[in-house]
Amino acid sequence: MKQPNSLIKYSGLGLQMLVTLGVGAWLGLKLDQYLELKYPVFLITFVFLLFGGLMYQLYKTLNKD
Repeated sequence: MKQPNSLIKYSGLGLQMLVTLGVGAWLGLKLDQYLELKYPVFLITFVFLLFGGLMYQLYKTLNKD
């Protein structure tokens, strides 16, 4: 089978990162609103944790090639 070209591969990876961060931020915001927190603790925590995980996944993906 033919391997996908790098444009499709990396645009898919970028879209995955965007969606993951967006869903994590939305969930963190909803949890902060549900718990009626003054400071957006879960929003910030989810975004930083997911960003760290996504950077690790990106590092693994780029080193595989």
